Amino acid sequence: MYDYLLSDENIKLREEVRTFVKNAVPPSLLKGMDKDEIQYPTEWLNALAKQNLIGIRFPKEYGGRGLNWESEIIAQEEIGVLGSSLTCLFSLPSICGEALNIFGTDEQKQKYLKPMCEGRKFTAEALTEPRGGSDFFGATCTAVKEGDHYILNGEKRFVVGAEGADFFLVYAKTNLEPNADPHKTLSLFIVDRTEDVSAEYIYGILGTRGGGAGRLKFNNVIVPEENIILEEGAGGKIFYQMMVPERLTTASGFIGLARACLRIATKYSTKRKAFGQIIRNFQGVSFLIADSITLLDATRSIVYNTAKSIDAGAPPALQRRLVSESKKFSTKSCWKVINNSMQIMGGIGYTTVYPIERLLRDARIGEIWTGTTEIMNLIIQHEYFKEVLSEKWLGRDIELDAIDADQEEEKHYG
Repeated sequence: MYDYLLSDENIKLREEVRTFVKNAVPPSLLKGMDKDEIQYPTEWLNALAKQNLIGIRFPKEYGGRGLNWESEIIAQEEIGVLGSSLTCLFSLPSICGEALNIFGTDEQKQKYLKPMCEGRKFTAEALTEPRGGSDFFGATCTAVKEGDHYILNGEKRFVVGAEGADFFLVYAKTNLEPNADPHKTLSLFIVDRTEDVSAEYIYGILGTRGGGAGRLKFNNVIVPEENIILEEGAGGKIFYQMMVPERLTTASGFIGLARACLRIATKYSTKRKAFGQIIRNFQGVSFLIADSITLLDATRSIVYNTAKSIDAGAPPALQRRLVSESKKFSTKSCWKVINNSMQIMGGIGYTTVYPIERLLRDARIGEIWTGTTEIMNLIIQHEYFKEVLSEKWLGRDIELDAIDADQEEEKHYG
């Protein structure tokens, strides 16, 4: 749809990733993951590393390709056709690498970012706790300073990569004062997998299987002070930055999920016959396809605009709003497209004969993880109100265009 907007470099990248997805991911891997026979696809991650497709936005000196967000969403969409499990694992280095690349020391980058991009170390983000999901600043995991190290205790849940990651980025409370500002109490740590970090795969999940999602327990884990990112109390600042890749990778990856389903359903509509003709000829089917492709084009447009805006240096507040809009619109639209695709397929689409049922199960997580749709709404309206109420209106004062605009006594506000 938007090929004419892409540079030659990004068209080449898209074809490279598309070829990788076509040839380097056997159906047996996806089937094994969906049956929970594979908990962490190490071989696939090694294949990504061999192709230099891990952490492609990060500098070449640390193993990346030095590309931008436009490139990232192009690659993410292509990976998306594989479903949300592999899409999530593809995005984790982008998410965790964001903190290391922007806020980390050179020593931290050499020790963790570089081997991560080169596929020598796998990473995971430990964010959510059993007591709450969206209540990030209510975290109870603690890190207490003792000499030249911290003692980490607590639990994190829904950690994708809990089974296979070599190191984790863990948010923990370093200021335990009861009256402390919650937004300044959390810090972010790089935590290596040791015997004091235990992973329990306990979740039987609807979809997005095979990523090793589990609960992590930290039992008096010794974390060197040089493994804190930025400084004590900076967890909130880092978290807000990490939400950019968290949400934009979801938004772009889900386009791939929906695109794959619509392609299957569209092809099916040209073969399946009912009442003496192919079902494509029925408006009930063809209009579902028209609605779906419109949603896909609109989704790709908002995600692409967001990526370009970030690459152009959009201010942080606008970035937060745009990635929240993208994530909300993409997950809702793609869920609709996948449901439309199943509707076109009829009963056979509900079976495991086609992968639409798996991708439908995968897609349901979109409105939950990396911030629920309700949290996206909260951010979108908050940033918009701030923008409207803090800036002088530069456009036409439309209120004056009403016939009785001068009737001030009729304008009651309370």
